[in-house]
Amino acid sequence: MSEVAYTEYKYLCELAKSYPTRDAVYNEIINLNAILNLPKGTEHFMSDIHGEYEAFSHIRRNASGVIRRKVDMLYSDTLSEGERAELATLIYYPEEKLDEVREHAEEGWYRVTIGRLIEICRLVSEKYTRSKVRRRLSKSADGYDYIIDELINSRDDGVNKKQYTENVLKTIVRLGASERFIVAISSAIKCLVIDRLHIVGDIFDRGARADIVADQLMRETSIDIQWGNHDVLWLGAAAGSRTCIATVINNSMTYKNLDVIEIGYGISLRPLAMLAEEVYGGADVSAFMPKG
Repeated sequence: MSEVAYTEYKYLCELAKSYPTRDAVYNEIINLNAILNLPKGTEHFMSDIHGEYEAFSHIRRNASGVIRRKVDMLYSDTLSEGERAELATLIYYPEEKLDEVREHAEEGWYRVTIGRLIEICRLVSEKYTRSKVRRRLSKSADGYDYIIDELINSRDDGVNKKQYTENVLKTIVRLGASERFIVAISSAIKCLVIDRLHIVGDIFDRGARADIVADQLMRETSIDIQWGNHDVLWLGAAAGSRTCIATVINNSMTYKNLDVIEIGYGISLRPLAMLAEEVYGGADVSAFMPKG
């Protein structure tokens, strides 16, 4: 056997582990060819977060305006500007918005709102295969993934399906699960509207709580990160580099964001403050701590 033939043989042996039969190969080829004909998913790029977790969270929640555009796409002819803004805000901040409307919201409002959210969720899921949608829902829909999957794939083009959908909505409202369901489907919409999140450098420094940003990024379903110079500095500090540690503390003092060190990561700076007080006497300790 020639070297080329042997290399091909090894390659085919590896493929056979995942696709052991001809039908398995056909199935995968059909699936991949179909995926190639789906629309390109939305890519979301963010950079220079610098620990500003509130700004980061808001931008991620609204997907840099993509969610509002989807709402306008569906309801520009049927809802007013204010109503579309209210619906988009509900998706961004479902818990907070529900607290505002709870006192005067009636059963009909919940049914109509859930129906609209289902339509939006159906729209943002159209770029994916059903298996991919199910995987995303399992990670974002807080236990309502099966119901949401059923609703977004049930069209009201037949009497039986229409009755089925209406009965599901009535049951959600009757059980008192409307608000929990709204929170779940809002989370699903935010997860599905972005195919992949790209972080292009500098999660850390300046802002108060880069640790919260990092925690949120760890919950993303599809993400890649390009580390920036500020991130590499913090990674070096975490790895034990004295130079990086001193620079991190100096930067945190300069930007007055010691919360990320003391609260976020539970590292007490009291020994450093005591050292600075001992060395510099009665002077303002905070001004000399970086030098210590």
